[in-house]
Amino acid sequence: MSAPLRLGIAGLGTVGIGVLRIIRQHAALLAERTGREITITAVSARDKSKDRGLPLDRYVWEDDPVALATREDIDVFVELIGGHEGPAKDAVEAALAAGKDVVTANKALLAIHGQALAEAAETAGRALRYEAAVAGGIPVIKSLAEGLAGNEITRVMGVMNGSCNYILTRMESAGLSYAEVFAEADGLGYLEADPQLDVGGIDAAHKLAILSSLAFGTVIDFDGITLEGIDRVSIDDIHAAADMGYKIKLLGVAQKTGRGLEQRMQPCLVPDSSPLGQLDGGTNMVVLEGDAVGQIVLRGPGAGEGPTASAVMGDVCDIARGLRGPVLGKPATTLTSVPRAHADLPAPYYLRMTLEDKPGALAKIASVLGDAGVSIDRMRQYGHEDTTAPVLIVTHKTTPDAVTSALAAMQATGVLSGNPVALRIEAV
Repeated sequence: MSAPLRLGIAGLGTVGIGVLRIIRQHAALLAERTGREITITAVSARDKSKDRGLPLDRYVWEDDPVALATREDIDVFVELIGGHEGPAKDAVEAALAAGKDVVTANKALLAIHGQALAEAAETAGRALRYEAAVAGGIPVIKSLAEGLAGNEITRVMGVMNGSCNYILTRMESAGLSYAEVFAEADGLGYLEADPQLDVGGIDAAHKLAILSSLAFGTVIDFDGITLEGIDRVSIDDIHAAADMGYKIKLLGVAQKTGRGLEQRMQPCLVPDSSPLGQLDGGTNMVVLEGDAVGQIVLRGPGAGEGPTASAVMGDVCDIARGLRGPVLGKPATTLTSVPRAHADLPAPYYLRMTLEDKPGALAKIASVLGDAGVSIDRMRQYGHEDTTAPVLIVTHKTTPDAVTSALAAMQATGVLSGNPVALRIEAV
């Protein structure tokens, strides 16, 4: 058997402790599967005195993660600190410069600095692995980089934030408002310390940026993602969508078009009979489409101690086996920068608006849509509410520009009460 693979683990939160548990519980199994023992030399975290439910006295303690990353007696630096600047970035850069392989679960770090880190790792001849950074326990990185390497990927899409999916499905099942479920999720500890990372779509967009680079051979472009969170989705939208056979999901979509790379993270309607439409609670789902394989669906837990630690250990085991390869599927210096394309491909749209109870109000809205080139597929008018009436419209396929133009023109009709809502209906 080869010499042991020695780990240094920075960050002893939920995931870090999960990694320790797996190594303790499955030491023999890991050695059988990789051909070498996997051991932990040293660890680092902010608070040495904190009770983490596991004894840490068998490991060397380092207060500074950079010092841990450069120790001569570790082979792999495991970064579980989080954040795209500060100690996490400094320690990963130091580890690569010191000739260490790196495993990270840090999606923000990769979404912002992934290109530079990939080039540094490949220049040093080291591995930089990050399965745990996207979709928790779902092996989507390995699927794209290895299993689907013989395909030209045509589209990547999915539900990549379990907290948002929990909020949306809980709103529907309990008939609660967004504000009520947000408070509930926050109280249960489902949201980040900065909730906007979740409900604003930022966390999921970090993941989409990484997947886009792997899928299409492009430089990671987080800033190129069209980003909209779920805070404007109301219980009325959820009920209306369900009434018409749809579910609302915070959906990430990336695809190459003739204009460039389209990346968006936004609430969309999907058919309730589709795999994405049937996804409930905090589960993640990623749909990959390739020219040879067609469509595959990956579903599983997107967060939590066990699932995320499982993904970390999958990367550690690959390194133990001596597996190497480009960080982002292709040599980092060959990744291309492509123009940013907005959602130009036609799609049907869901429109919700509240009209003043005036003669000809609905006719004015229909005229505005017609002038913008937007054709109505079906329309429903619900019961009057005093002097107003809610109206729902599903359009035929149209362009985002046409919808934007129509919504702007509606404001000048004098028949709207409040602002209209428009959500894209995604084919899945």
